[in-house]
Amino acid sequence: MAKKTDSDNDNGIIRQFNELKKKHPDAMLLFRRNSFYELYKQDAVKAAAVLAIEIADRMLPDYKRPVKIASFPQSALDVYLPRLIRSGIRVAICDALDGPLKKTGQDKAENNDRTIQNNTDMGKKKKEQGVQEAPDRTVENTVDVKPAREKKSKAKVETKAETGTDNEAKTEKKDEQKTEAAKERKPREPQMVTANGEKVTHGHAYQSTTNPAEWYFTAKIDGQQLKPQKMDAADLAAYQNKEMTVPQLMERYYPTKLMPKVSEEAFRMPMEIAGPDGSITVNKFNVYKEKDEQRPDFGKYKFYVQVGDTNMSAVASRQDLNAYFDRVATPNQLIEKNFGERLHLKSAYEKYQLPEGVDPKGVRVAKDRNDNKWKVSVDLGEKGQTSRHDISFDDGYSLFKTKTATREQIAAKYLNTEITGMLAANTAKVEKSASMKM
Repeated sequence: MAKKTDSDNDNGIIRQFNELKKKHPDAMLLFRRNSFYELYKQDAVKAAAVLAIEIADRMLPDYKRPVKIASFPQSALDVYLPRLIRSGIRVAICDALDGPLKKTGQDKAENNDRTIQNNTDMGKKKKEQGVQEAPDRTVENTVDVKPAREKKSKAKVETKAETGTDNEAKTEKKDEQKTEAAKERKPREPQMVTANGEKVTHGHAYQSTTNPAEWYFTAKIDGQQLKPQKMDAADLAAYQNKEMTVPQLMERYYPTKLMPKVSEEAFRMPMEIAGPDGSITVNKFNVYKEKDEQRPDFGKYKFYVQVGDTNMSAVASRQDLNAYFDRVATPNQLIEKNFGERLHLKSAYEKYQLPEGVDPKGVRVAKDRNDNKWKVSVDLGEKGQTSRHDISFDDGYSLFKTKTATREQIAAKYLNTEITGMLAANTAKVEKSASMKM
């Protein structure tokens, strides 16, 4: 005898699951049982990963082996269903049936009884029609028929009018019910409120449908959907373990959305900024996308500024672009950050500082006789001497002409990485010799 498979014995909920899964293989099946929704087998595994709910192996009465089951209360459907849908999952809600496919015999018997009864009724009607006498005169028959037709037409008109009023009444009732439901429905509570009073809702993480290894975070601000941001693996794990909240993720992936906005007056042109020899007039400042295919920065977004007769552009970082479009940084701040050195602003060089312990007297700026270029180097004494690095025209102008940059700042800009490496190597050498002596 052939052995029975598990599919032959699953006469209960698992059989319903298997049959529906064959018809809808791409759908996740939610079975409504008592006050819970249950998911089975592969659906349970997937739902547990997306919703961060528990999964267990249980023995069912009609199934021999333990089955993976995940469940959640019916009251949580409004929370979990949108998460599944936003994750790109097709969801089907099913009602668990106690005894499927048991009434086919009864239905056939009832249909046979109805067929026999209909046949006998039709025979009686034919006999009654045969007993009736034929009309004596054609004129009398015609006269009698006309009023009957008129009555029928009037009855039809009245019936249509009644159905029309009924439909209107039903439509009005539906509209009233929708209006009452809209009134009863409470607005979604915001997950946080920004410094500008904007409400953050629908903050959640979801799995990519094209690449399951990637997860994204997104949210809505005052009902407007934000562009999803790819999540770091550590952030995803912390969020799934409830160690990281939506406000923390907003600060991580949408920092400029939470900052206070600057006034629109700060973006009006022309504007004045403090320069090395007085105020500088900025006539235009905006963002554009490089369209010249011959340029190495083709396709990138850039800042453009027009100062007097001088036009300058620079590739904009993602952080600066967000600050510009979200209006949380003024044009003055963005110009100083991206064009400050080319405008010879003193504030642009304040960020450059030599590492602690480096003697400023060791900095030397001189013109190389071989190529006639100005170069900077640093003598670290016993720790060695750096290479000689070319300095740009703008930095030389700031150093010698406008006096807005110092030698130490120029050296820090070009040689800090090399200096840090030399100091670390010397420290390791000293520690090694000390350990050998011991």
